[in-house]
Amino acid sequence: MQEKIIVLTGAGISAESGLKTFRGNDGLWEGYNIEDVATPEAWRRNPGLVQRFYNERRKNVMEAKPNAAHLALAELEKHFETLIITQNIDDLHERAGSKAIIHLHGEIMYAQSSKNPALIYPLQSAEIAMGSTCALGSQLRPHVVWFGEAVPMIEKAMHEMPKATKVILVGSSLAVYPAAGLLDFVAADVPVYVVDPQIPQVRLSKNLVKIEEPASTGVPKLVNQLIAEKGRA
Repeated sequence: MQEKIIVLTGAGISAESGLKTFRGNDGLWEGYNIEDVATPEAWRRNPGLVQRFYNERRKNVMEAKPNAAHLALAELEKHFETLIITQNIDDLHERAGSKAIIHLHGEIMYAQSSKNPALIYPLQSAEIAMGSTCALGSQLRPHVVWFGEAVPMIEKAMHEMPKATKVILVGSSLAVYPAAGLLDFVAADVPVYVVDPQIPQVRLSKNLVKIEEPASTGVPKLVNQLIAEKGRA
């Protein structure tokens, strides 16, 4: 059976590149209430504030660089069929060189129509201006999935999970659904490697391998180990 490695990544892998992401129980993201900047209601109430917030996040993303964990996962793809399923909206996996990526929560380097979410446009700069419109004439908004919106890529991700022969979980507490349910689709005998300084509670697997380290050190070690094991096989 051909190996297929699925990597689930969350906020922890991008945090080591300097990107602060909503985490924890205070409900704040960069000092903002989530309800004020990351919901459809916030967009209807004050689109200018939401736009400014994501323009600032986009600027942060453009200034950030992939770290050793992103680069190691790109190297893994050269040796195994590898799919990254990420909760992150940044493009650090792409810039590190990974090719097969599913973004569950959208991509901040794209804009979408506020009328038809299927109309998506790549961005060359950090800003989406108020007054910038799609082909239908409606205001462009960030191509991100806000709290309370459907997650359009989740079904594709669910379809892929049973194909995994190994799963790597990096930098995610698996606290946000529906992404948190993806491990439920992994076959019972598949090893699951968890890389995190604080290993989250993972409801499974007899084949759980815990690597209690930051992503930037733990992921390269694991990738080197998997490549070496393949070479000995």
